[in-house]
Amino acid sequence: MGRGNIVIRRIDISTSRQVTFSKRRNGLLKKAKELAILCDAEVGLIIFSSTGKLYDFASTSMKTVIERYNKSKEEHHQVMNPTSEVKFWQREAAGLRQQLQNLQENHRQLMGEELSGLSVKDLQNLENQLEMSLRGVRVKKDQLLTDKIEDLSRKGNLIHQENMEFYKKVNLIHQENMDLHKKSRVYGNTSGANRTSLLPNAFSIEDDLNVPVHLQLSQPQQNDHASSEKATKLGYILLACTS
Repeated sequence: MGRGNIVIRRIDISTSRQVTFSKRRNGLLKKAKELAILCDAEVGLIIFSSTGKLYDFASTSMKTVIERYNKSKEEHHQVMNPTSEVKFWQREAAGLRQQLQNLQENHRQLMGEELSGLSVKDLQNLENQLEMSLRGVRVKKDQLLTDKIEDLSRKGNLIHQENMEFYKKVNLIHQENMDLHKKSRVYGNTSGANRTSLLPNAFSIEDDLNVPVHLQLSQPQQNDHASSEKATKLGYILLACTS
């Protein structure tokens, strides 16, 4: 549900009025800073609370903004003629040159140069300004390092999960290979037994090929008398040849 329209009138409850003032004051100061940065505008904002407390913001310095405002207001009330217009732009150029000089001097002081004309209080303010700047730089650096570490940790966890998945797949493939190997051995043993049963004279082929096989020659049997006579004649012939 969207927020309803708020009636713009004085808030009667003091607590609610103070909370609203704090929120809207911070929002107004934030918008003024964004306007000055984004649009390169010179912004000056002055706020007095109901208790008389002062809140202000200036993109350069409040004194410069007020002086420029007064000059601009006076120029608008006067009738612009060529002479006054030239003087106006001369004053603007002089003010810009002064601002540039102040900025260059401030930059040199921040770099540790031209500090001889500064008092102890000025040096202390400069040191506090540098410490605040350094603290902001360190906070930003720590934030970047923290974000980088978190990103690397997240990537490491993803890589670890992928490695675990690959490890499971490899174990599954290894188990399937072991099952196939067992099945092939069982099939090989069954086929060998079938081939052994088909061999003549009940010869068996052992799995271990290094086991020696002993063969014996049986004596030929004399089936008939003709064979005996042939052997006798062959013996006589051999004896005649040798003598």
